Amino acid sequence: QVQLVESGGDLVQPGGSLRLSCAASGSFFSINVMDWYRQAPGKERELVAAITSGGSTNYADSVKGRFTISRDNAKNTVYLQMNSLKHEDTAVYYCHVFALQGATGKYLEVWGQGTLVTVSS
Repeated sequence: QVQLVESGGDLVQPGGSLRLSCAASGSFFSINVMDWYRQAPGKERELVAAITSGGSTNYADSVKGRFTISRDNAKNTVYLQMNSLKHEDTAVYYCHVFALQGATGKYLEVWGQGTLVTVSS
């Protein structure tokens, strides 16, 4: 079993910054890609940013230049630094991984519980 625990969501003014964290724990062999998704009210869940264990990153066009994803492989933790926040960044942010199960050699898809980011003046 694998658990993802997110933290860092809050109410912030436009132009402000927040840092989200997501720590993976439980029984797994490794995690290659760690992602952040978000879902705004009335909208579909969308990929925000992704990072491989080697440090390669990918961002949605809407957040490029404002958000930075990073990870600490030793702590199995991924971060999302969000700067210059806009009203349209308001959403529940979810951490997401595919964890390799050592016993089976299969990947287990895991979602965090979500953390709310509200950008409002």
